[in-house]
Amino acid sequence: MSEDNPQIQCLPDGPYLLTKNETTKVSLHVTGPDGETVSEVTGVALCRCGGSRNKPFCDGAHRNNGFSDKRLADGSADNRVSYTGSRVTIHDNRGVCVHAGFCTDRLASVFRMGQEPWIDADGAAVEAIVEAVERCPSGALSCTVDDTEHRPAAAAPEVRVIKDGPYRVGAVDLEGHAFGSGVTAGRYTLCRCGASKNKPFCDGSHWDIGFRDDMVF
Repeated sequence: MSEDNPQIQCLPDGPYLLTKNETTKVSLHVTGPDGETVSEVTGVALCRCGGSRNKPFCDGAHRNNGFSDKRLADGSADNRVSYTGSRVTIHDNRGVCVHAGFCTDRLASVFRMGQEPWIDADGAAVEAIVEAVERCPSGALSCTVDDTEHRPAAAAPEVRVIKDGPYRVGAVDLEGHAFGSGVTAGRYTLCRCGASKNKPFCDGSHWDIGFRDDMVF
């Protein structure tokens, strides 16, 4: 972590504080679900309690809705399982999956809901598998080809709002929190519904509570 890098700080029982050094030559955008630029910022507070009427920005709702940033998960689900095929090995960490469906929806021959094992590393061409893995927003998936593990390609720092879901973050340092196994600052997801048991990271709880961008409480 470098003080010159954009950073996210999790304020106690409050929002995410997204900041960058004014001398750092990067464009830091917060983008909405349809990709439009919501804000180009030096510093901004982003809602993580789920209750802001001005999402994705904090409006102080956490002070009144009982939001707690306590992490309830014990970490036992944070482990990677490897599925080896003839040319590629796919690594999967269910403990940080956000259930966005990019893998199962786009490459169902490899990522097979309701089957065991749920990943078939020989179910598609290597190039298609690498592409699917690189679309994973949480970093739960990675793959090794020819003894080289593929990671998300370097990109400009960005926080993207996944519709009715978490923040997808890339190339932004996270202060004071260790990533799950296999996850890096290159790509990870942060809870914004307030219900994750693995705060500050998303654990898919937005599905369980029916979180929506227009939800207020």
